[in-house]
Amino acid sequence: MKRILNYLFNLRQIINRLNVFLIALLTIITIISLELSFSPPAISENAVKQNLSAKQLGKIINKTEHSWEYNYEDYFHSNFANHSQTEKQIAKQLTKLGKDTETNPAVMWAVPTPKKLYLLLITPGSKPIIKEVNVSGKTLAKIVDNFNQTIVSSRKTDSKSYLPSAKLLYKWIIEPIKPELNAANIDTLMLCSGSGLRTFPFAALHDGEQFLMEKYSLVRLPALSLSNISYVANKDNISVLAMGASKFNDSPPLPGVELEVPTITPKTFPGKALLNQDFTVKNLKIQHQKNSFNLIHLATHAEFNPGAANNSYIQFDDAKVGLNEVDKLGLNNPPVDLLVLSACKTAVGNKDAEFGFAGLALQAGVKSALASLWSIDDAGTVALMSEFYQNLKSGSMKAQALRESQVAMLQGKVYVEGDQLRSSRGAVNLPAALAQTKTTNLSHPFYWAGFSLMGNPW
Repeated sequence: MKRILNYLFNLRQIINRLNVFLIALLTIITIISLELSFSPPAISENAVKQNLSAKQLGKIINKTEHSWEYNYEDYFHSNFANHSQTEKQIAKQLTKLGKDTETNPAVMWAVPTPKKLYLLLITPGSKPIIKEVNVSGKTLAKIVDNFNQTIVSSRKTDSKSYLPSAKLLYKWIIEPIKPELNAANIDTLMLCSGSGLRTFPFAALHDGEQFLMEKYSLVRLPALSLSNISYVANKDNISVLAMGASKFNDSPPLPGVELEVPTITPKTFPGKALLNQDFTVKNLKIQHQKNSFNLIHLATHAEFNPGAANNSYIQFDDAKVGLNEVDKLGLNNPPVDLLVLSACKTAVGNKDAEFGFAGLALQAGVKSALASLWSIDDAGTVALMSEFYQNLKSGSMKAQALRESQVAMLQGKVYVEGDQLRSSRGAVNLPAALAQTKTTNLSHPFYWAGFSLMGNPW
């Protein structure tokens, strides 16, 4: 009997170990199958030549978006709401949005692959199209990197050394779909981009005569299926919580913040302004819950760094909030229409930093987010933000307001003269720390092209 009991006990142990092994094996198989099913979309190099049907192109778009959705969820360790639509539904929605907003919107997907760049486009009421561009992913990345470097470095001499790469990238990314954009009179372009282009400053692309933002209001989407682009008119009820800090223990000062914040509220919009020691995580949560602000402006350091999401952060007076924790700020309850970060620094070209920047609105749970790709000097930031909020107040929608602000800076209508910042709406006195600035001409794309709107354009 004792031998039988020992045998049964040993058998039970073997079965338990076998169960553990099987569970582990099944887990591995599941992970592998998920990775395979969410692998980057393989668009056939003969896709254009095959004259694919609208339905087939719709499947390519869906597969591409499905892959990108997995990438964002994997980076943020979150499950995001999916708003997937067929190609017919997208075209129909664009038609409705055009009527509601009195614009002509389109959605473009830019999908780099090792051998080719693929552009997919849907305009209002039209079937999707696909264009194949004969440029390898490696070559595209090299020119993008050169463009990013020269647009930042050339500001010191106010040179146009960025133009050759700006023109070449325009030729690859925009020119192939230009006939369709012109035919549909597109004025608002929603850009869904793959790896290497998620933090690309599309506004500064150049056709030889004009920058891209002179023609289109631009907005960046992590994926159309992850974005709520519906339109709700609420311009008469904007209230702003503007917060920020001018001094930090371990970061450079931002003297322009003390001018920037009160210029936004109460001077432009009703709301509440909190500075320096009052700029805390707790105060943000309390004020938002109490007043249901639909626009939140944070004038502070924010960095999008390589590595995991917790390597990137937004700096408050009392803490650094990791990008992985932004969803805990409660900006989705009640929902915030626009989150603005006016002093950002992004590791442009890094895959992880790309996810953080492009997915900011997604992770924060807000409808839209406005942030800068690189650190702009304080005078330039105050200038663009002042114009942006004035344009919103005048009734412009978010993407349109950003475009109008960028155009004003490009055309020299916003500039520094002596101790004043001058714009089309008058002059404001600069803080002492900014009055000594050597920056007077803000027309160079360094000062305006880095600001990008993510999410809903309206």
